Amino acid sequence: MTNITLVPKPDMDMRRAFACTMLLAAMSPLSASSKLYIVYMGGKKHDDPSMVTESHHDVLTSVFGSKDEAMKSIVYSYRHGFSGFAAMLTESQAATLAKCSDVVSVRPNIYHEAHTTRSWDFLGLDYDQPREDSGLLQKAKYGEDVIIGVIDSAAGIWPESRSFDDSGYGPVPARWKGTCQAGQQFDATSCNRKIIGARWFSDDMSDEELKAEYMSPRDLSGHGTHVASTIAGGQVSNVSYGGLAAGVARGGAPRARLAIYKVLWGPRGSGSHAGVLAALDHAIDDGVDVLSLSLGQAGSELFETLHAVERGISVVFSAGNGGPVPQTAWNAVPWVTTVAASTIDRTFPTLISLGNKQMLMGQSLHNNASMNISDFKALVYTRSCSMQSLASSNITGKIVLCYAPAEAAITPPRLALPIVINRTMEAGAKGLIFAQYDANILDILTMCKGNMACVVVDFEIAHTILTYLDKTK
Repeated sequence: MTNITLVPKPDMDMRRAFACTMLLAAMSPLSASSKLYIVYMGGKKHDDPSMVTESHHDVLTSVFGSKDEAMKSIVYSYRHGFSGFAAMLTESQAATLAKCSDVVSVRPNIYHEAHTTRSWDFLGLDYDQPREDSGLLQKAKYGEDVIIGVIDSAAGIWPESRSFDDSGYGPVPARWKGTCQAGQQFDATSCNRKIIGARWFSDDMSDEELKAEYMSPRDLSGHGTHVASTIAGGQVSNVSYGGLAAGVARGGAPRARLAIYKVLWGPRGSGSHAGVLAALDHAIDDGVDVLSLSLGQAGSELFETLHAVERGISVVFSAGNGGPVPQTAWNAVPWVTTVAASTIDRTFPTLISLGNKQMLMGQSLHNNASMNISDFKALVYTRSCSMQSLASSNITGKIVLCYAPAEAAITPPRLALPIVINRTMEAGAKGLIFAQYDANILDILTMCKGNMACVVVDFEIAHTILTYLDKTK
């Protein structure tokens, strides 16, 4: 029987101490008065892990004055390879703990950066560059008064989002000729000096397709709000992903104005060419400077965008979410800008500990402490994790390695992973190691969370795990 466990990446010294514990990040959103600290207490003084954890509770209780509050504050208890814990503490509580005789060190946690708090800085559009070294964003005045029209899947908007606060904005540019079209839970006051216009187009949709929808520019699925804030959202502090990767979220042009055109409807975002053309037509007349369209396979059909380009409007399409396999880019016509996803200098490291004490690196977005596994689990290799391969193996209570390069070339990881997760959960697996081309494809990491331990690795790491499995019977 082969045993493995998954742990998040500690520092180099701590990594050597981890051998058998599975800990997947579980951090509460940071408040103004507390943040996550790592408390290191050296070698463990008890062989029984529960006693080590109890000692952590005792130390924290001495600071909080209440064991209940102490237990609520703790995020991790490091109790197998060494002794220590991670807990939500104020600065003064951390200072008090640092004076305890059993404590070796107390230091703030280092946060990995999330999807909305890093991308634009990575592209060189740093918000706070010094005046003497101003970059493109500063020279463009942060997009000041540029009007960006957003035609997007379920492309409504949730105007209450802090990303669309209009504090500090001047009057709406005089050249703007658009309107704020009212509707269900969306009236004229839903627009402001940031969201300067909004329209919705549903005449091309059937009653069935419009069920449960907001008959207004209001966003049902959240995707329209996400896209609009990514493009031009203002700065919002203390944003995190379940407590992970805290930072400041903002759009690429945070001082730009937004005009919203809702053309696709329902949770899946369905609509017709007719509605998209109606939105494009209005947007050209309304006076937008830029048009953003996140529409699958739309560019080759929207020759009408040539009229927008002729008016001096920059038209930007998404290249889709397919890949990384050949011929999966959409909307590649020569008169528009087509933007594809790329790599970024950000990871969410998670260590995989093999039974031979070898440590390998994958990635995961787990932030749920209930997913912790405190002992080794058997490893099962089921190739592509098809229904047939899973049915032929007993994976109950075990960790499954899903590694099939040939099948991965046919089915993009973002389509395969949710199916694999559901299959392995239904079969009773305790965890999943999912192999794909590149473990840095962040959009699939968002799927690797929830009710089962899950980590994404590249093919090289998967091959190493498989070799270990073959040699360890």
